[in-house]
Amino acid sequence: MTDTRNADLTFGATDYLVYMAPRDTVAPTGIADPGVGWVNLGWVTTDGGTLKVDEESKDIEAAGSLEPIRTLMTKSTKTVQATFLEGLNPHVRSLFDNVAIDALEPTTDVATYALPDKPSDLRYAFIFDTIDGDKRIRLYAPNGKVTDRGDEKPQTDDVMGVDMTLKFYKGAGNSAAVTRTIKYGGVDVSAHFPAP
Repeated sequence: MTDTRNADLTFGATDYLVYMAPRDTVAPTGIADPGVGWVNLGWVTTDGGTLKVDEESKDIEAAGSLEPIRTLMTKSTKTVQATFLEGLNPHVRSLFDNVAIDALEPTTDVATYALPDKPSDLRYAFIFDTIDGDKRIRLYAPNGKVTDRGDEKPQTDDVMGVDMTLKFYKGAGNSAAVTRTIKYGGVDVSAHFPAP
């Protein structure tokens, strides 16, 4: 067997960017920077974002077998958790407070709005770009919403982080809930795909 190890295929994120747009906004072609319609959500902590895939299955048992005869995949949920550092960024605040972005437009430098008594089902498209030099890993989710919010803790010794978990659902036309795009940054990966 050929040794295909390559240190250039290691990935150490030097930047983590999160963008949002209206639900089902089409992803940029390839790995191009998002253009018109996409809004950058600002600085994120050095932890970046945490992608979690939660899968559940059910074993089917039957008489005459000590092992399950079949396993059904019953659920696969994908989420990203991140802590945003721009606590006054209107788009970050609208996601955390679960209000439409229009509610945060200031009049004479002040915005006042009610936090909803009943949760709104506000959904958006998201892009998560992790960058390491010329290499980039992108997650695109056409239909996502905030499903978990961390505690809001203003403090004197640090900036107020806005911690959120976003959950993703299938997009228009039953498109995938999350799509991954990888830019290898010129690293030769041909040895991993031998000719048939």
